[in-house]
Amino acid sequence: MVEVCHSWFNRFRKLLVRYEKLERSFMALNHIAAAIIAFRTVKLTVNIIYG
Repeated sequence: MVEVCHSWFNRFRKLLVRYEKLERSFMALNHIAAAIIAFRTVKLTVNIIYG
């Protein structure tokens, strides 16, 4: 399971090589990536356009 999680995070190229100088910026990018990964894995049953 850990390898799968690492491969999901490796798809975000900005996180592969740490270019951010501040730790809080790097952590913010990690949180955004985690939110995007979680949003992609949740299957939506409601059509967003029509409600």
